[in-house]
Amino acid sequence: MNKSRQYELVYLLSPDASEQAAAELHAQVEATVARFGGELEKTDNWGRRKLAYQIGPHKEGVYVLDVLNGSGELMKELERRLRVNEQVLRYLVVRVDEELRAAERARARRKTETRPRLARVPASDEEAAEGSTTGPGRDEAEETEGEDGR
Repeated sequence: MNKSRQYELVYLLSPDASEQAAAELHAQVEATVARFGGELEKTDNWGRRKLAYQIGPHKEGVYVLDVLNGSGELMKELERRLRVNEQVLRYLVVRVDEELRAAERARARRKTETRPRLARVPASDEEAAEGSTTGPGRDEAEETEGEDGR
């Protein structure tokens, strides 16, 4: 099954990793994607950020996001390579094509769906003639009763 799907790959590099090491790792990811017939749509280097929790001795890390299209075999190979790389602290691969398709269907459904506006119907004929009993048209007797608590 060589069906192309869209994935987001986020990996976290050690803060000790140099810019050159990050560039080399990215080049490896690009080469792997090309070898398996995938396509790297976007790469976003988020830079050095504080971690939510400490991973080993590290309190910071360099985050990189890649959006790519490819097969499941490509993702297996990328995961294998990231798992053995000592500079990679964590990685996460998420398939996003199903969520994007569901969001697009919901967006299209909302566009085509027209909901009729509900007209406000007064509860009784007196309210229609006088206005709402809770609005500014209340008489003074109702106001004094509300203040006494009776």
